Amino acid sequence: GMLNQTSVTEFLLLGLTDIQEVQSVLFVVFLTIYFVIVAGNGAILMIVISDPRLHSPMYFFLANLSCLDICYSTVTLPKMLENSFSTHKTISFVGCISQLHFFHFLGSTEATLLAVMALDRFVAICRPLHYNVIMNHQHCTQMASTTWVIGFFHALLHSIMTSHLNFCGSNQIRHFFCDIKPLLELACGNIELNQWLLNTVTGAIAIGLFLLTILSYFYIITYLIFKTNSCSMLHRALSTCASHFMVVSLLYAPVIFTYIRPATGSSMDQDWVIAIMYTVVTPVLNPLIYTLRNKEVKKALIRMIRRK
Repeated sequence: GMLNQTSVTEFLLLGLTDIQEVQSVLFVVFLTIYFVIVAGNGAILMIVISDPRLHSPMYFFLANLSCLDICYSTVTLPKMLENSFSTHKTISFVGCISQLHFFHFLGSTEATLLAVMALDRFVAICRPLHYNVIMNHQHCTQMASTTWVIGFFHALLHSIMTSHLNFCGSNQIRHFFCDIKPLLELACGNIELNQWLLNTVTGAIAIGLFLLTILSYFYIITYLIFKTNSCSMLHRALSTCASHFMVVSLLYAPVIFTYIRPATGSSMDQDWVIAIMYTVVTPVLNPLIYTLRNKEVKKALIRMIRRK
């Protein structure tokens, strides 16, 4: 029966490689990237908070995104960096479930936030006269907090469901952090419900948000092409939308790729590539994409440097 089975109290994170030389190189690379993520997104947060000219909905949401990206990479990268050099690459059961929870909490919050940012652009460009009424301070605060709340409860569903599984065999996670699929591989007993939740609930949320985001941009682009006669305005609006759209594509391509396939051994190798996309590539590129293409943020940065 159940009694003679030992339950797992901690997990081993096998990481990306067990070759020491490769690990040292990866350590330097990921430490540098982590520093860039925190510095880059931290700078955006400071600029947006300190410059009154950037106290508009678009920059308020951008600040939320930067905050998310800092937290998001902090969920996985420090532990991964620590494990590069430690001999026991262990993580406690509670630590593992928390890591899973925050990874999905911040990830789904980011997806929801990008949909909100697309809606914000839609209202700004297609309903300019109503913009200040629709996107007033109270509405923006409510929308931002709603994205965090939705993300939290979506993740809670997965963390509770995963923590109730029975782990009685191997405790070696073939990944550099605790994610749902690597854990489902190790679980004893029936995982069908968990698999269903991952595919159906997470899939539905991802596809819903993706369509909402794409639809907003589709409306904006058709509206601009048919309604504006000024080329400069068309160009400005399209370049804003293009930078947002790049971020959205970066976020969704891997989601659609990862979570719609069943968990099998062969797919795990692709899964960590995708996980690196999320924890490393997106948080580095978000500030770059949003700010390098943005004159207002550049001006604000220059003003901030001059004040110093």
